[in-house]
Amino acid sequence: ICAAHGGGYLPSYAARSDAGCTTFPNRCTIAPKKKPTEYLRQLYYDSLVFTPEGLRHLIAEVGAGQIVMGTDYPYPWTKTAVDHILATPELSDAERAAILGETAAGLLAIKS
Repeated sequence: ICAAHGGGYLPSYAARSDAGCTTFPNRCTIAPKKKPTEYLRQLYYDSLVFTPEGLRHLIAEVGAGQIVMGTDYPYPWTKTAVDHILATPELSDAERAAILGETAAGLLAIKS
């Protein structure tokens, strides 16, 4: 599963989901085997979050290896999807490489 637009609210409310399950376990109709955040880290997300802060937050919540490059094609933005990744400060070369194609190649079984 790949959640569009950086997963929307999911990464931002991950801790709240955990808190709800641990604080009110009797309100969960099905008891999860893991915390919600552990399940969220199994999903993939696109990088279309529009700001460097949003991208860094997404990486902090799920890891760069769970993010693939996203576009909003055919809508023309002032920055391309690649420029957004390249211009985000504090990303390592490995994180950029994962987001710009390595993760997607692995998912699609494309050998480099």
